[in-house]
Amino acid sequence: MRRTMLTGGASRSPVVAVLALAGIAAGVLVGNGGLDTVVGCGFPADNYPSRTAEDWVAGADHVVVATPTAEQDTNRRTFDDGAIQYQTDRMVTFRTDNVLWTSKRPRRPLGERFEMVAEGWKIFRDSGARVKRTAASAPRLEPGHTYLLALRWSAGQWVVLGEGAAVPFDQGTVGRGEWCGRTLSSDDIAQGEHFSRTDDHSLEKAVHGQDEQAVVRELEEAGTGARAKPR
Repeated sequence: MRRTMLTGGASRSPVVAVLALAGIAAGVLVGNGGLDTVVGCGFPADNYPSRTAEDWVAGADHVVVATPTAEQDTNRRTFDDGAIQYQTDRMVTFRTDNVLWTSKRPRRPLGERFEMVAEGWKIFRDSGARVKRTAASAPRLEPGHTYLLALRWSAGQWVVLGEGAAVPFDQGTVGRGEWCGRTLSSDDIAQGEHFSRTDDHSLEKAVHGQDEQAVVRELEEAGTGARAKPR
């Protein structure tokens, strides 16, 4: 089974910037515009374009606010050698809290609950320690938090479009909550905004710190623009 998370370019998110500042990673890549991506969380490689509202409207079947309610280990891989004895993914069950946008022709309807495969655990051979696996500059999708997700039905399962399509959304606020296995505060987010790249035109940055209505407005404007383009 293929992982949903989060599979192009280096992230410019203010959340990624603050993770680097907070020391969650061993180092960062620095470009002309500022902090690019947190090394400790991997390098993003999107399955589908996922950064802008136009990307979400073009590629997603549904944009939802959703909360993980349960998880279980899946896809265990055992290793004969090395420090890691085995690693797993997690099958995460989500409650659909609100559907903010749906394609006129979705590949599949979305129910009150749905499942996705997310990053799981590494288990060390000697100590038996169970350590979180993190995705590329993205949330782990953990129970106790809420997320804004651009979902697509692909190869018989729900996936997010890519790195830009899974956004923390605790307390109904874009960018607040769990990211790369760490819970960020409002102060953390404000600091990340200061250091994030100025040429970031992502949906996440456009509505950072705002609520559902701001997301819906951006998606509706993107849909209107797409229909207005000559074919």
